[in-house]
Amino acid sequence: MSEPRPAGEVLLINKPYGWTSFQAVKKIKWVTRAKRVGHAGTLDPLATGLLVICTEGSTRKINDIQLQEKEYTGTITLGFTTPSYDLETEANAHFPYDHLAEETILSATTAFTGEIEQQPPLFSAIKVDGKRAYKLAREGSTAVLNTRKVLIKEFQITGISLPDIHFRVVCSKGTYIRSLAYDFAKALGSGGHLSALCRTRIGDYRIENASTPQAYEQIKKNMLSNDISSGEIAES
Repeated sequence: MSEPRPAGEVLLINKPYGWTSFQAVKKIKWVTRAKRVGHAGTLDPLATGLLVICTEGSTRKINDIQLQEKEYTGTITLGFTTPSYDLETEANAHFPYDHLAEETILSATTAFTGEIEQQPPLFSAIKVDGKRAYKLAREGSTAVLNTRKVLIKEFQITGISLPDIHFRVVCSKGTYIRSLAYDFAKALGSGGHLSALCRTRIGDYRIENASTPQAYEQIKKNMLSNDISSGEIAES
């Protein structure tokens, strides 16, 4: 008879800039020594913020967590587009933005609120004929991914300092904020890319309660040190 799987934990990790979600999971797996570790929703390497990581038996919760709404803050920078819709790739076209008034920018959010059709960027983890789309993109493919319906519950402009437009978005699972940035800039009669992104919430899980991988590792070390000290005191 096999041993029951440990209950595990649901960990809130603040993913650093430049880290892949896989790197964060690998770090937590090393720190916890857990056999099973997974995350509830990928973050791009250039994004920061909340990554919910589950260990052992808690990995059963991943699907339910992934279905919950997400909240992001970020910056759309006008003036040029990139193939990846963010700063992972170089500019491929330049656009004017001096014609834009604040009222125009604020009112344009209406068309991107509610249920909308969205085309994911080719630089994404979506599979095309069994191969990740971003791998095809890096090989020079110009394939176009199918559109999908997503729900933008809230799209708020929090600051304008052209060429930068700062925003907050509450959306459904499967929403690509890079695509939202690209489409929004296009609707303004310009072109732009996502220059910053932070995931601040997944359901009731919030970034305020998250630790960086490095901070979590230190917490575990302190706990181990305290356990050892307590054991030594008990034995004396």
